[in-house]
Amino acid sequence: MTQAPIKTEALVIGAGPVGLFQVFQLGLQGVHCHVVDALPHVGGQCAELYAGKPIYDIPGIPFCTGQDLVERLQQQMAPFKPTLHLGQQVTHIERQADQRLAITTDGGQHFLTSTLFIAAGVGAFVPRRMVLDGLSAFEGTQVFAEHPAPERWAGHHLVVAGDGDTALQTCLDAMTGPQAAASVTLLHRRDQFSAAPELTEQMRQACAQGRMRFVAGQPTGLKVEQGRLQALELLNPQGEAQWLSLDVLQTCLGLSPKLGPVAQWGLAMERKQLVVNTENFGTSEHGIFAVGDINTYPGKKKLILCGFHEATLAAFGALALLRPTEKTLLQYTTTSTLLHQRLGLV
Repeated sequence: MTQAPIKTEALVIGAGPVGLFQVFQLGLQGVHCHVVDALPHVGGQCAELYAGKPIYDIPGIPFCTGQDLVERLQQQMAPFKPTLHLGQQVTHIERQADQRLAITTDGGQHFLTSTLFIAAGVGAFVPRRMVLDGLSAFEGTQVFAEHPAPERWAGHHLVVAGDGDTALQTCLDAMTGPQAAASVTLLHRRDQFSAAPELTEQMRQACAQGRMRFVAGQPTGLKVEQGRLQALELLNPQGEAQWLSLDVLQTCLGLSPKLGPVAQWGLAMERKQLVVNTENFGTSEHGIFAVGDINTYPGKKKLILCGFHEATLAAFGALALLRPTEKTLLQYTTTSTLLHQRLGLV
């Protein structure tokens, strides 16, 4: 049975900083919205690429980390109680006879929305996958690129590929607890890591204690028996071939932004970015707005603070479409009783 679509006035694609601020600005206008993001958590590029790195150019905040900013934005939008649909990517958009937009995600969720806000940054962040002939046949059964989950490796011989924080932390987590792996091997092409120094030291100590091991090498082939992946063929730093046995392969190779289905939605584009006007940041399609790094216009600057400005004007633009008979008034959060009510202050 096909799931009935969720009907909403506004749908935001992208839960990065600009998408979260878009929710806030829509809330100030009395518009509740749903949010879809390909990642299993909010924050987008901020959370994935520079969660712990400093940001100095947010107005009124001399210094914060990427994660700090995401947490502040979540707190700011909380009064408007947006509905989040995480770990899903929008795959299809279709205009209905009544001009509303039918939206479908790869998670099987359906929406019917009057306005759409694309705040997808440079695209949906998806896990980088190990490129090896025949490996994709085992995705979802023995090979996993998504966020690590202990139930995948409990009692099995686990190989984790990668050199960053996630890869090393996965190895450390997999060694203990009720869902511990039978053995843990970290695989990377060389004995140098981009992970935090403390994680690298913990990994090296675990290797010295025999609780896990590290193997340097570049995967070049597979060994498959009776339909199951048995081992990876590696080319080690000495140029020699060797086999690495495994039951489960967890790749932690980072994330890659993919424009994905956006390019097939029929919107005017320029150099893989959505062309918008600067009055309300509408795209070439009625009721579809684009804010943040996904859009382009004369003088465009890819800065978070510019995205906040775009989200503000987009919210006003949407309100004009959603409430065409009402006069749109500019109200101030310092004095407006209505805005105080919407913010839950009175």
